[in-house]
Amino acid sequence: MGLGMPVEKSMDFGPSARRLMARLRPHRAQVVLVVALAVVSVVLSVLGPKILGRATDVIFTGLVSRQLPAGSTKQEVVEAARARGDGARADLLSGMHLTPGHGIDLAHLHRLLLLGLLLYVAASLLGWLQGWLLAGIVQRVVVRLREEVEEKLNRLPLPYFDKQPRGELLSRVTNDIDNVQQTLQQTLSQLLTSLLTMVGVLSMMFWISPLLALVALVAVPLSVVVTKQIATRSQKQFIAQWQHTGALNGVIEESYTGHELVKVFGRQAETEADFRAKNDQLYQASFGAQFVSGIIMPAMFFIGNLSYVVVAVVGGLRVASGAITLGEVQAFIQYSRQFTQPLTQVASMANLLQSGVASAERVFDLLDADEQSPDPSDAAVVRSARGRVEFEHVSFRYEPDRPLIEDLSLVAEPGQTVAIVGPTGAGKTTLVNLVLRFYEIDGGRITLDGVDVRSMTRADLRRRVGMVLQDTWLFGGTIRDNIAYGRPDASDEEVLAAARATYVDRFVHSLPDGYDTVIDAEGDNISAGEKQLITIARAFLSDPSLLILDEATSSVDTRTEVLVQRAMAALRSDRTSFVIAHRLSTIRDADLILFMEDGRIVEQGMHDELVAARGAYYRLHQAQFTRGADETAAAATV
Repeated sequence: MGLGMPVEKSMDFGPSARRLMARLRPHRAQVVLVVALAVVSVVLSVLGPKILGRATDVIFTGLVSRQLPAGSTKQEVVEAARARGDGARADLLSGMHLTPGHGIDLAHLHRLLLLGLLLYVAASLLGWLQGWLLAGIVQRVVVRLREEVEEKLNRLPLPYFDKQPRGELLSRVTNDIDNVQQTLQQTLSQLLTSLLTMVGVLSMMFWISPLLALVALVAVPLSVVVTKQIATRSQKQFIAQWQHTGALNGVIEESYTGHELVKVFGRQAETEADFRAKNDQLYQASFGAQFVSGIIMPAMFFIGNLSYVVVAVVGGLRVASGAITLGEVQAFIQYSRQFTQPLTQVASMANLLQSGVASAERVFDLLDADEQSPDPSDAAVVRSARGRVEFEHVSFRYEPDRPLIEDLSLVAEPGQTVAIVGPTGAGKTTLVNLVLRFYEIDGGRITLDGVDVRSMTRADLRRRVGMVLQDTWLFGGTIRDNIAYGRPDASDEEVLAAARATYVDRFVHSLPDGYDTVIDAEGDNISAGEKQLITIARAFLSDPSLLILDEATSSVDTRTEVLVQRAMAALRSDRTSFVIAHRLSTIRDADLILFMEDGRIVEQGMHDELVAARGAYYRLHQAQFTRGADETAAAATV
């Protein structure tokens, strides 16, 4: 049934199911055709037992007629039986179409059997065509749903992802949609066919014998009551099952992506224990859900068998009294089985429907999430891309009651390198995230070349910005493709030039396939420093007017860092750069250094000025370099 289903109780089955079904509206014509094919197919299959019942009557009547004296009439035979005191035989014969002395009418029998065969073949072909069309409709609906989810993810603000566990979000995007697809595929065709079959069969049953039909219908309210009682209990079990599935997915995803840290800190035993606990909870919930819901089928079969026995007994008595024929009883018994079968199918689909609608609710919850504010219709455009950035009395907070940045103002002139330093949690990365509009400011404004960034489209704003993060991100592909991600239309010569400028070219030639070496999504087949060089080359290739470096050289060795700093100096020329750094040696030559603390700029100036001021920056500088000197001396002593 898929993994990672609802983490909370369903909002409401009815509205969610209707919303899911509403997605079939764009395919009205195909749906109408499917319904028409289903109706014709069901009508043909429902007529089959009636035709076979008539064939049975032809055989039985022929056998009985052969034993009667030729030349006599049906009336004479019946009266003779009554005269002998054999009233039961007389009643039986009075309800049959007899021709005394004649045997089985083989020509009529052959026609009936051929007609029955044609009906069943035609019904099967129409049913196959209906299933083929419905499969196409469902796949198109699911494809569109996936497209909407993908488009929605691109419109969601970054805070939404901050609050969602990665494994949980992936389950909604993949497993829940797969479960919706499976539910639609399995239930729509069966549900439509089953309901039409129930109507058709019920009509034929009343046509043959209203009394037997009423006897058979006694099982319906009993089946409904039993199904409702079981489904109510199974729904709670299914909710618990998907809750524990989502939790287990989260544990697996975290332990897999962080497997190196798990091993380094020796937490395998705790991770395995956590997995076993979550897995056991999932086992208990899944067992309860499947066991309880699995009771529906046996219960329906039991009720259906009771109905079958009652119908057979009452039908036999009606045949003996001459009220109906043997073939009609045979047809009615077939109809009674056909009536209970779709009833059982509908009941057995209850758990699948609950699971599918619950998954749909989770997908709808994602689709209904608050989106980032739309881009302005009359978006402003930066005419001259110089890279001047200005913060004007900017205020921002992640939580309404916890201010982070209050009344912050600063100016980064074109071509300047602005370094941002300070303790962890001071708001350094938040500052550059506000420039990129990953988060929206609460007050003030930020301008790029005099244009408020909120009046620009996000795509236009971010196209002018190159960013290198401390946490490198590479996708599965060649090294060449990963560099070209910064500018997909770049030529091979431009890609190679960016690689040489950022010293990627130095290590690429040691790899078996050079720039065509395929790296996996985690980049595990190259070192951390090499991964970071590739991301720097990617930013170099994009040629932005504003460059943001967030600890961009933290994973490279000292010698390579010196070379990369030279490359960065060339990259930063004629463009504004924001450099977030903890190692002060990397930002000594910055044009402006901002020391942030608790979301405020407490000091700003050049390196020598701040050291001479002997303030917060000086203390941080002394802590780093004094510690380095002490460690060097200790090493020399050893």
